[in-house]
Amino acid sequence: MATEALPTEPATPRVPGVAPPGAPRRDREPGRGRRWLLGVWSALAILFLLAPILFMIVFSFNDNQGRFNFEWRGFTLKHWADPFANADLAKALENSLLIGVLSTLVATAMGTLLAIALVRHRFRGRTTTDFFVFLPMASPEVVMGASLLAMFLVLGIGTGFGTILVAHIMFSISYVVVTVKSRLEGMDPHIEEAAKDLGAGEVSTFLRVTLPTIAPGVAAAAVLAFALSIDDYIVTSFNAGQTQTFPLYIFGATKQGVPPQVNVLSTMLLVLVLGLMLLNVVVQRRLAARDKAARA
Repeated sequence: MATEALPTEPATPRVPGVAPPGAPRRDREPGRGRRWLLGVWSALAILFLLAPILFMIVFSFNDNQGRFNFEWRGFTLKHWADPFANADLAKALENSLLIGVLSTLVATAMGTLLAIALVRHRFRGRTTTDFFVFLPMASPEVVMGASLLAMFLVLGIGTGFGTILVAHIMFSISYVVVTVKSRLEGMDPHIEEAAKDLGAGEVSTFLRVTLPTIAPGVAAAAVLAFALSIDDYIVTSFNAGQTQTFPLYIFGATKQGVPPQVNVLSTMLLVLVLGLMLLNVVVQRRLAARDKAARA
């Protein structure tokens, strides 16, 4: 008596690099090992990047008795009790903060408007303008510093606080434009068109629709511009004249001895910048959650 053959399930095709269902555990071990190795390598890279910062923070608590704060003498809080004990250092920090705030305000305003013009409008010379916006970012700082100094000398302008401010505004604008442009390119232009269809003018649309939408990008650009201004040395050194900023003071002090207050104030600046970055992230997340709730 003939028997009917039972239907067989089709064989599962073998995909290279993918373990089949029910594969032994040893087939998955190499992938896990690679992930573990990648994690270790990433941790070592982060440690390498953070080592100088950790050194700076730790030695701000060093009980230093000499001119050079390079040897651990014990833990103390006396330098944190009076971080502005050195009058020259305090004045240099004041100059850096004032230049940083002013240059950030001007560069953020000008860079934001320039980014809107490049993304939302079509005009003759747009491609050329876009190229020259990126040029300061691609140029070496020594070239920018020397060219600015030559321009000030030709125009008969004495170097000092004002020339530093102009220089910082010039190299900060490029970073603001790039940051805000990325935010604008991800924004739906139909939102602005809808606002205009409902009767809003150009200014009203910008203030009530465009600016609130790109606000996180503008804030990120402002934080970046402030950080770049605070720590700039090369461009500043060409155009400083008799004005001394925080980086210039530190470089000059290395020849005679760096006071421990430098580590204290540097740690404070680090905490300030990190706090601004964290605040920007929190604001962006809240705005994203609000937009998600509104769409829902």
